[in-house]
Amino acid sequence: METFRVQVANPQAKVLLEDLAALKLITIQPSPGITGLLSRFRNHAEAVPSLEEITQEVETVRSARYAEK
Repeated sequence: METFRVQVANPQAKVLLEDLAALKLITIQPSPGITGLLSRFRNHAEAVPSLEEITQEVETVRSARYAEK
């Protein structure tokens, strides 16, 4: 089995992919969101920041960036 990552540029292409999935020719899996990526990274980390800590750090960096302008 091969795995591909596809970006759908036309809504009609999505319908075609869904039709192929209905025929059991392909399977469509949703891409992991930020929570999925965080959990994958956390499996390999010693100290794991919480989602709130990450959000706070992002907001701090954004505030500093926008203060410069």
